[in-house]
Amino acid sequence: MDHRPVLATERLLLRPFSPEDAPEVARLCADREIASTTLQIPHPYTLEDARSFIRTQEDAWAQGTGAVFAVTLRETGELLGAVGLHLEREHRRAELGYWIGTAHWNRGYATESVQAVVRFGFEDLGLHRIHAHHFGRNPSSGRVLLKAGFEAEGTLRGHVFKRGAYEDCRLYGLLRKGEGEKAR
Repeated sequence: MDHRPVLATERLLLRPFSPEDAPEVARLCADREIASTTLQIPHPYTLEDARSFIRTQEDAWAQGTGAVFAVTLRETGELLGAVGLHLEREHRRAELGYWIGTAHWNRGYATESVQAVVRFGFEDLGLHRIHAHHFGRNPSSGRVLLKAGFEAEGTLRGHVFKRGAYEDCRLYGLLRKGEGEKAR
């Protein structure tokens, strides 16, 4: 795909990030709870971190290794968070990642955006599998994945080291409909 798509849901527009989003990304990601529940977001989070994140997403799209979207409200354009896929084309799979600013938690935005990106991954990118994980101490993220149709696949005990402690990760996966059978 040459152009970066925009995905629409009932309440949201998922669009490419632009350099103008950097101040709002920095503000949202500066929240310690966002850094605490994600693997890649540091704390403190700076404006330069946001600029670098946005540049990285542009490059990933151009190289075919990532498709990350700004999650925005359809009516106002307000930036709520991010959702995207880290693509492994040779295996027709991707890892899903997402975060929503804490002021917008518990409103279904994460589930709605995840469902749209999953559809995009299967229908437009031709993926076979999408997987995701969350820290064991963040069961809300697991509920988002289950609502989006993912199946729990297991726990990776002590899988990552973050903020001085080992974290368990809960693993989830979803196969494209009709492709769940094993190859013979």
